Amino acid sequence: MPSFDIVSKVDLQEVDNAVNQSQKEIEQRFDFKTGKSKFELDKTESVIKITADDELKLRSMHQILEQKLMKRKLDIRVLDYSKAEPASGSVL
Repeated sequence: MPSFDIVSKVDLQEVDNAVNQSQKEIEQRFDFKTGKSKFELDKTESVIKITADDELKLRSMHQILEQKLMKRKLDIRVLDYSKAEPASGSVL
């Protein structure tokens, strides 16, 4: 009886490109100019860290990242958002 394994991997280089494009976009946008918002990709643990000033900007950053991933033909279902953790200075 034939069998097969399904392996699902994400191209981390494409994810890195999408994160870099997302970072460039928030650096250009007027509503993000004065804040401390940023994207960081940890390739060793395959984690994208998103730092935002408030909940509204965090949701906007999620949408920006998802758009950039979709443009690069990556499935956004691989994203697993964890709970937002407040940091010092009321930054999420």
